Amino acid sequence: MTIQEIRKDFPLAGRVIYLDSAATSLTPIPVIAGVAEYYQEYNANIGRGVHRLSQIAGAKYLSSRRKVATFIGGKEEEIIFTQSATYAINTVAQGISFRTGDRVVISSLEHHSNFLPWLRLRNQGVEVIVVKASATGHLESEDFREAIDERTRLVAITHVSNVLGTITPIAEISKLCHEKGALLLVDGAQSVPHMPVDVEQLGCDFLCFSGHKMLGPTGTGVLWVREELLSQLSPLVVGGGAIEDVSMDEYLLVPGYTGFEAGTPNIAGVIGLGRAVDYLNTVGMDWVEAHEARLTEQLLRGLEHIKRVKIVGEEGTHGRIGVVPFTVGGMPPHDVALLLDEAAKIMVRSGHQCALPLMKGLGLSDGVVRVSLYLYNTQEEVEILLTTLNKALSRT
Repeated sequence: MTIQEIRKDFPLAGRVIYLDSAATSLTPIPVIAGVAEYYQEYNANIGRGVHRLSQIAGAKYLSSRRKVATFIGGKEEEIIFTQSATYAINTVAQGISFRTGDRVVISSLEHHSNFLPWLRLRNQGVEVIVVKASATGHLESEDFREAIDERTRLVAITHVSNVLGTITPIAEISKLCHEKGALLLVDGAQSVPHMPVDVEQLGCDFLCFSGHKMLGPTGTGVLWVREELLSQLSPLVVGGGAIEDVSMDEYLLVPGYTGFEAGTPNIAGVIGLGRAVDYLNTVGMDWVEAHEARLTEQLLRGLEHIKRVKIVGEEGTHGRIGVVPFTVGGMPPHDVALLLDEAAKIMVRSGHQCALPLMKGLGLSDGVVRVSLYLYNTQEEVEILLTTLNKALSRT
């Protein structure tokens, strides 16, 4: 597919310049059509009925599970559908039987969703160690060598920073974890949509990501669990659809992923997520990664020449994705974002990016302006952003 063909599938991309995909990506027509088809053609619950509509819906839902598993190099038996990456992370945090004296290792780069669930474990006597990133927002595997000891039950780390776009050396950290017998959870919310990801190559035990950041519907998330660990994890919620047997005194959950999906799931959303995976496969994740790299280089080079603009974190293109934060001297980030919107319908994120520990560590009390790119963005859009920003700042 060419960029022109891709943009035809995103009507909103023709009305605004959307540079906030790290928060939520735009949704292509084929995904919207998949969601609408469910409601129009086979709107029924799954796993509850033998009639034809329920069977069709169930088959489509299962198909999405297979697509998602293949997309990340896993097995369908290892996929648990959730309502978000946040829910997936909390499922692990609350599903492991942590004991007093256990250690969990996280980093200062984390989104609140991969920070707060672990901090809360301190109430159970769990020691939580925070490995601090460098001044440019990098984490090195050696930073974790001392933090991961024999008491460490789990390391929870982001694959890609949602603020800085920097890529974490997961495979190297995985080796350290397994040397000490620690589990590894990876927050893949910013990596899975933008680069090829294979759970076996990463060497992780849990991978969490969101559907709405990878062209899918909101209210969809994924928890991949290494198959042998499923029986060691307790579900966050229990109820209908996850039960094998119930008596007046006890209940027995269905083994495997089904026991983690109590209640009526977001059937339409999961089917839409499957369509999103189809779309990304058609485009090709290698193409997505290379396309974003070209745009990122153009953006970085352009920002370097605009007075009062300071790029936050690493200024080079190596070891990062298309997420670029910056500040403007003498202007709060929210004012910059509003200026871009009003001047040229440019949508960017501003503020703390749900990463206050990182912002405080970088001394950015007001946060940053964040530009985040995706497969539907163009060189022309990046140039409009740079031109608009340069003209506006030259007048203020």
